[in-house]
Amino acid sequence: MGGVEDDEPPSKRVKVASKELRGCWNGTSLKDPATCSLGVPMARPLASQGGDEVLGSKGVVKKVELVRIIAETLYSLGYAKTGAHLEEESGICLHSSAVNLFMQQILDGNWDESVATLHKIGHLDQTVMKMASFIILEQKFFELLDGEKIKDALKTLRTEIAPLCINNNRVHELGSCVLFPSQRVFLGAPAQNLVRVKSRADLLEELQKLLPPTVIIPEKRLVHLVEQALDLQREACIYHNSLVGEMSLYTDHQCGRDQIPSRTLQILQDHRDEVWFLQFSHSGEYLASSSSDCSAIIWKVNVDGRVSLKHKLSGHQKPVSYVSWSPNDNQLLTCGVEEAIRRWNVSSGECLHVYEKGGLGMVSCGWAPDGKSIFSGVNDRSICMWDLDGKELECWKGQRSLKISDLGVTSDGKQIITICRETVILLLDREAKAEKLIEEDSTITSFSLSTDNKFLLVTLLNQEIHLWNIEGHIKLVAKYKGHKRSRFVVRACFGGLEQAFISSGSEDSQVYIWHKGSGELVETLPGHSGAVNCVSWNPTNPHMLASASDDRTIRIWGLDQVKMKHKATHSNGIHYCNGGS
Repeated sequence: MGGVEDDEPPSKRVKVASKELRGCWNGTSLKDPATCSLGVPMARPLASQGGDEVLGSKGVVKKVELVRIIAETLYSLGYAKTGAHLEEESGICLHSSAVNLFMQQILDGNWDESVATLHKIGHLDQTVMKMASFIILEQKFFELLDGEKIKDALKTLRTEIAPLCINNNRVHELGSCVLFPSQRVFLGAPAQNLVRVKSRADLLEELQKLLPPTVIIPEKRLVHLVEQALDLQREACIYHNSLVGEMSLYTDHQCGRDQIPSRTLQILQDHRDEVWFLQFSHSGEYLASSSSDCSAIIWKVNVDGRVSLKHKLSGHQKPVSYVSWSPNDNQLLTCGVEEAIRRWNVSSGECLHVYEKGGLGMVSCGWAPDGKSIFSGVNDRSICMWDLDGKELECWKGQRSLKISDLGVTSDGKQIITICRETVILLLDREAKAEKLIEEDSTITSFSLSTDNKFLLVTLLNQEIHLWNIEGHIKLVAKYKGHKRSRFVVRACFGGLEQAFISSGSEDSQVYIWHKGSGELVETLPGHSGAVNCVSWNPTNPHMLASASDDRTIRIWGLDQVKMKHKATHSNGIHYCNGGS
């Protein structure tokens, strides 16, 4: 490492200099760079405390790295004196003398000296060296322009920046700033104060990201490592279904089974025949269900979690197989089996419009993201787009849908998803006028699109549920098994906190729940006396699940409060989130 030798004891050097520089670096107490004086180097590592010593039972944590990261954390939290004492007592410096000098020179605007010091810092390859020099000299160039020192700025561009032979396009842009001052605005520089393009503190932050972490510890590195550890614990916990805020640093994290909605809280019995479909609204404030009794029902989810009937929607002449909520939840579409689509006012229960196509029947429905048009699958295997008044806007003919079909529309409205053949799902890109296909080996009975539009859950005749990643290159990522399905359409859904679970109905009268990431079956819910046709997880309450059955009922599932223990229960160093297993 380059730098000046020390003459003062470490304690004096640290106490005078560290707090101000760390404040400038981390943005916690930015002062005038001219007052951040650190003209002397920090303590050097002691020979007896070299970089080879490791900590922990696995021998993978290097002591020097850990101490440096802790020191950076202390400074970033504003504990400058404590950080300085750690450096002094351990003999392990956060940064080398050359790095400290370099950082101070940046804050002071000593550009030529900082470039010279940069070359004295070890562990830098030529590419990084050139890129860092370019960024520094660009700042010098802008500050010279800001000070109306045009000739000096031009000289810096020609004799210092251009010879680096990198980023030629940027060099031309900088040149245009000299010839055409108005161009400075287009580079993000206010004409009156060009240095605001990049303050010196921002310049330090940019250099920090460019230089290797062995040279300058990334800001808040320890916090980032802790967050990674918590994420890994959460992902490994197959029952995790509550907010991250419930996790603790004091113990290892593990949720109990009681975080999964497994207890019947309500049985809704207002349908007169089999309940085929149900779906919570986007806000979670409503639930809509449809039945072979030719009706649909809008239910209100009250503040106390109880569900009550709001409107019973009559008018269909055939069983109602599908419902779809408008983006703002103010309206609802219902689709009869190869019949018509009806649009309803959620507040009043009034039918606002009936969508029909001469001699043909509708099989599915969905909303455009702006709520100004709807889509429908038609039993001639076409997909139609309508305005709210019933005018047909566009129609995609051919093998676009089946008579029994789901319909998905991505949240940007660009893709329409439907079952186009028994074993094939079509992803139709409306803008690019392109098609992608998901081909299965077994007959497809239904599918569900995740809220982030990244995944598609496909239910198959062979009693499997497949999870496909449809973002970019389409690929199969998981399979879920255990439920029973032989004769009927059984639907599955995403749900729980961050949609970390998969739930499905089943012909054995039970609800099945799997952990999405691991594929492990975490719960089966008995209670229905007929096939469970459809399930829906409340999108805003991870502890509320609804199921629809041939037994003419809807069950509302919630947490089993009887089995839940005190939220802060601990056992053998494991933190149980809202209870133990």
